[in-house]
Amino acid sequence: MHDYIRVCEDAARKGGAVLLDWQGRINPREKAPKDLVSEADLASQQVIYEIIHDAFPDHDFLGEEGDPVEHERRESEFRWIVDPLDGTVNYVHRLPAFSVSVALEHRGQPQAGVVYDPIADECFSAVRGEGAFLNGVKISVSSCESLRTALVAASFSAGVSRESEEISRFIDVLVECQTLRRLGSAALNLAYLAAGRIDAYWATSVKVWDVAAGLLLVQEGGGHTSGIEGEPFVLARPQFAAAATSALHEELVATLNRGSVSPPSATGLP
Repeated sequence: MHDYIRVCEDAARKGGAVLLDWQGRINPREKAPKDLVSEADLASQQVIYEIIHDAFPDHDFLGEEGDPVEHERRESEFRWIVDPLDGTVNYVHRLPAFSVSVALEHRGQPQAGVVYDPIADECFSAVRGEGAFLNGVKISVSSCESLRTALVAASFSAGVSRESEEISRFIDVLVECQTLRRLGSAALNLAYLAAGRIDAYWATSVKVWDVAAGLLLVQEGGGHTSGIEGEPFVLARPQFAAAATSALHEELVATLNRGSVSPPSATGLP
């Protein structure tokens, strides 16, 4: 397992270095910086893929930018799940809140994962059953037990409508918690929860590559995770609530589901 986490970290760090190199070429005020962002995404993912493939050529690969060698795909019990750039809008506008996420899944469960912040040079890592770490130092979730004292993070769709359930949930939590943030990087939200910097986080519009590593970090940091309605979390359906303590998690889930109907359709594994 230690070979896996070593490869996770090496890949994430080198992908982050690629992002920093590309960032200076992107002008956020241009009409269409998307092409350059896509090139940065692809360049980061290619570096990550090459490191993983060299180390474990028989493993499957799922990246936000697709599989670089789809025609060589095998049906392995192991799959690497990669987001080469999580927090694209922040990245384009040079806000220091974007990351690289690399996770190894075995039979549907993340076994090792890294979330790397290249601006702060912070590498959050976890191996199942061995705890969560920040640059090699063990971390843990906060002791917060109530929404009224909690710093909470949320993610919702970029094109969300005023009448959507995502906004209703946002308002319900906003009036109950101490304060609420939308930081723009799901992977960093989860890493910060694992490190005790925020107390709770939920999302219903993210993809599996955004959260595969981060959810393992939270679990290994001592936090609690579930599906958005409190059901057992399934990686293939990444709609979830996560919190530092069981009491806070229970309150968050109850608040999120006060007036909700069925959550949005799954947007996870293909």
